[in-house]
Amino acid sequence: MNNKIMKWIELSREVVFEKYGRAMEKVDFRLPDGSVHDVYVKREGPVAGCLALTKDKKIIVLKQFRPGPMKFLYDLPGGLIESGSDPGKVMEREFLEETGYKGEMKFVTTCYHEAYSTYVMHVYVATNCEKVAEIQDIADDFGEDEKGFVQDIELILVSVDEYKDILRGGLSTTMQVGYLGLDYLGLL
Repeated sequence: MNNKIMKWIELSREVVFEKYGRAMEKVDFRLPDGSVHDVYVKREGPVAGCLALTKDKKIIVLKQFRPGPMKFLYDLPGGLIESGSDPGKVMEREFLEETGYKGEMKFVTTCYHEAYSTYVMHVYVATNCEKVAEIQDIADDFGEDEKGFVQDIELILVSVDEYKDILRGGLSTTMQVGYLGLDYLGLL
């Protein structure tokens, strides 16, 4: 028996739906056994996300209503990386825009969201964060598609233990960033 796995060969790809910078694509593959199968792949990302700690070791969390699960979730700052943009600069800008804070930003790693998505997350941590602006004061810098969301974000500061409870409860769409950031900082 041959235990060596082999890469699938893409035969064709077609966009079946596209909106808001995301798409669903039907992709036909030839599998190693010669059979042909289609799969549906979400085309999205890349994005950057950040676990941020204030000088007094509080984690900066954004409470937002999320339409998929129809719940308020506790997410970390982040955003879409436009083609050709530097992920670190995007993360610094998004962090300031979403929180009004600045800190010492460090790259941790990249990770993948799921098997049927092109989503790649660039993970950062920010330490020694300080408030430098009110979100409303910098809202004019937001893109048109973001301006309406600024009033729908509640910025909260939580202890590391409170944040771990949020993660354990599955109450975040940025769990990978949270766990990888806590691990990087030795706080797991």
